[in-house]
Amino acid sequence: MGQGDLSDPLSTSKIRFILNIFEAWRRETRLQSYKDLIVPCLCSIKPLGSLVSSDGEEQTAKEDAAPTKDTPQTKGKFEKIFGFRREDLTSWDSLVTLLNRPSDPASLGIFRCLFGLLMVIDITQERGLSHLDYKFMDGAPPPLPLDWMYLVYVVMFFGALGIMLGCFYRLSGLMFISSYWYIFFLDKTAWNNHSYLYGLIGFQLTLMEGNRYWSIDGLRRPSIRNAQVPLWNYTILRTQIFIVYFLAGIKKLDADWVEGYSMSYLAHHWLFDPFKVILPVELINLLVVHGGGLILDLSAGYLLFFDATRPYGIFFVSYFHCMNSQLFSIGMFSYTMLATSPIFCYPDWPRRFFARFPAFLSAVLPITSTDPQPSTPIQSTSTERQETPTVPKASKIRLKHKLGAIFTILYIMEQFFLPYSHFITQGYNNWTNGLYGYSWDMMVHSRSHQHVKITYKDGKTGEIGYLNPGVFTQSRRWKDHGDMLKQYGTCLNEFLPRYNISEPEIYFDIWVSINERFQQRIFDPRVDVVKADWSPFRPNTWLMPLLVDLSPWRTKFQEIEGSLDNQTDIVFIADFPGQSERGGSRGEEELHPHTWRADKETEPLPPELQPLITADDEGSEVNATDPIVQLFLKRQRRMKEVKKRREAGAVERLQRFAVKKYYTIRRGLLMTAIALRNLAVGLPPLEQLTREVAFANMKAPQAEGNQDDPLKDEVGHGEL
Repeated sequence: MGQGDLSDPLSTSKIRFILNIFEAWRRETRLQSYKDLIVPCLCSIKPLGSLVSSDGEEQTAKEDAAPTKDTPQTKGKFEKIFGFRREDLTSWDSLVTLLNRPSDPASLGIFRCLFGLLMVIDITQERGLSHLDYKFMDGAPPPLPLDWMYLVYVVMFFGALGIMLGCFYRLSGLMFISSYWYIFFLDKTAWNNHSYLYGLIGFQLTLMEGNRYWSIDGLRRPSIRNAQVPLWNYTILRTQIFIVYFLAGIKKLDADWVEGYSMSYLAHHWLFDPFKVILPVELINLLVVHGGGLILDLSAGYLLFFDATRPYGIFFVSYFHCMNSQLFSIGMFSYTMLATSPIFCYPDWPRRFFARFPAFLSAVLPITSTDPQPSTPIQSTSTERQETPTVPKASKIRLKHKLGAIFTILYIMEQFFLPYSHFITQGYNNWTNGLYGYSWDMMVHSRSHQHVKITYKDGKTGEIGYLNPGVFTQSRRWKDHGDMLKQYGTCLNEFLPRYNISEPEIYFDIWVSINERFQQRIFDPRVDVVKADWSPFRPNTWLMPLLVDLSPWRTKFQEIEGSLDNQTDIVFIADFPGQSERGGSRGEEELHPHTWRADKETEPLPPELQPLITADDEGSEVNATDPIVQLFLKRQRRMKEVKKRREAGAVERLQRFAVKKYYTIRRGLLMTAIALRNLAVGLPPLEQLTREVAFANMKAPQAEGNQDDPLKDEVGHGEL
């Protein structure tokens, strides 16, 4: 018998066996006939030469056919590292195609949800909903009546909630960013870098397709559910976070940071106790706090971007932000930055993560299927995993694709330019350059104020008097910023005539130390701020120069402080010719370094105050009549409270934290309900309104201190 002869009984039995298998499979798959199986197979049969070698032996593992159109091409080294090819940057069309490359919406959807949740929490905390009535009780009328300001916060709250849920997403984004930026620009004293970052991210998300994954909009509109998003959605977010890290590192190349003077007090925090086993406090401050912070900020963006270093980057930035949440009072910033880290991972990471959960949770968990439905982004020939899911047919470049690419490029350029635009806004420059709050110079400068004096002079009678620093305002930022000082002086000029002071002249004498330098005057105390010239685009002429030539004295300061006991307070001051530390003028013959010793400060307390050191009666502060005694007792009480909090156990701290947050949120919601009721049906009788506000102000039984103490006294060094 020849090879392949069908008369061979063995061959016949094989054919019958194969036909029986096909018949069983046809019934199982409900094929109408063998034609439904044979015809598709014939279309894919290759010539015998492709299956059998030249010597007649069968190939067992490989096919030599050329790769088909859908077969992924091998990545080059450049593409493996950066995720795109060099050719993608060689022309405008290729760049547009790259930025609109279809990407998985999963990671963007999870970040949208986390960001919305954090903003919902932030509104009652740092945005100030819980103490909104205190915020606008500084003597200045708000732009809107107080009840209407609560309505603005309600709009912002529901906007953040809609972002979190992906419900009416575009409308929710507009509600959030319009009210957020309105409140942000309303009060410059509350500006800081992370509040600025929240507004930027909210603006970005409003323009993105963030509701394509795990959203209520996806349930309402199946056409967008689990649909692809253009790559520029991820590009902008990743670049924004890269800028936050990298420019913060560039700003930390400042000599004060490199030499360890910016945040020297942090080395004594309990979080750095493990380092104290092997390093002295001085080296912890220089190497760990300042050196580690500099290296991390400069490298974090790069570590998160590349696949090989991303696990290390996520570990270090997570450790860094967890420490910051304990070191500083910065609200939701640490948690927001933690939520941004997964943005640098492959966009499909949520699918693989949630696929590990039990099946009965699939109804509430995000979609775990691996194939998002095609959308209108442009298909690219790149083959990066889950960055370029295949679509049936590539779409043409449309106007919206070009607009998305243009917006991405312009936005990134603007974000790199703004932190260095202080040569334009010169009026906002003080001892540090740039308009405060958007330069990413986080924690580079620490200040301490030794003395603040506000002097007014009646323009008609010549009467001179003094004001309590901070009168008519709850902010402290005006001490360091010329533009705020100008506004504050103008407000005082408007208020003082109510107290029979005509045409008042306002003078500020403010002593500041920046990064452990000499205490010195920051503004000229001889200039009437009301009449002083100020422009956003010209340097401030009444700003005193920083005495940088005396910076090397800081080493001498440490030696002097080290030679004294811990109970001695010492202050180093420097002044300019023609000025006097004690308030008068001095001649040229006095222009030489000298030391003053206030011996009385080192003597024991007066006899009438000594028994008060150990006084445990909380009512003694109320019963005291002497203002000095009252201040002393208040200081002693606060010191005892701080000591008690620091010595508390972990359970007690957690309980105190939970109770404080509960009553903070509770007050914000109750005061909002009262304001909305007032808008809807009008003001109730005064007695009823008083009872309602008193109920909203109710605090935990164990809470001590005044309701507004945290608002005025617990600012600390948490301002970014």
